[in-house]
Amino acid sequence: MIAPKDYRQIGCNECSKGAGLEFDFTMAFQPIVNTTSKEVFAQEALVRGMHEESAEDILALVNDNNRYRFDQSCRVKAVQLAAKLNIKSFVSINFLPNAVYRPELCIRTTIEAAEMFGFPVDRLIFEITEGEKIDDHAHLREIVQYYREKGFLTAIDDFGAGYSGLNLLADFQTDLVKLDIGLIRDIDRNKSRQAIVKGIIQVCKDLGIKIIAEGVETVEELEVLQSFGVELFQGFYFAKPKFQNLATINNL
Repeated sequence: MIAPKDYRQIGCNECSKGAGLEFDFTMAFQPIVNTTSKEVFAQEALVRGMHEESAEDILALVNDNNRYRFDQSCRVKAVQLAAKLNIKSFVSINFLPNAVYRPELCIRTTIEAAEMFGFPVDRLIFEITEGEKIDDHAHLREIVQYYREKGFLTAIDDFGAGYSGLNLLADFQTDLVKLDIGLIRDIDRNKSRQAIVKGIIQVCKDLGIKIIAEGVETVEELEVLQSFGVELFQGFYFAKPKFQNLATINNL
């Protein structure tokens, strides 16, 4: 993987100020809940524009020349805001696999930010965005292995919607897998989705991976997934993302 010309370790001060990008952004948080323990397992940091523009609007501004700086700035902004909000659970941060050229340098800025803002590094989860086409699976495996060796939890986001699917789990294992909303929607009325999700759950169980069902919107979807043994959930049924703040959780 070839790094862009401006690739270097970026300090967290620079990242918190936008890392020299031509656009600014911030974060919203959405909880991931454990319905068995009735606790918040994690808060996912979700990119938003400064005027609450969507993640899609911001990601449309990301390209090969600024992807690394954007990825680094996302991490620092998420940690900074998590510390400000005094989040006690895990904080889950998405990262762009194609932006990570040397994992030991990329993670250094995140650790620096955690130390600067006073957020425990052992509460960070890094989510691989499966929706981004992975150019180099061996490189991604190296990233995940390095992060896990350093004590961070890792997750595959939007599992079942991206380019790689089960091939990712054949190459390496993360701590968590987040089932894509497309598999969850109307699962209570769709036998095909039920069969597929049951199969994924069994594979993950055999590999020692925890499942998170994201995009849950109805009690019927929740009850079916609970009957399959799923405990961790994310979606509008519990809370919508809250701009620069923590949402009030319903139905827990």
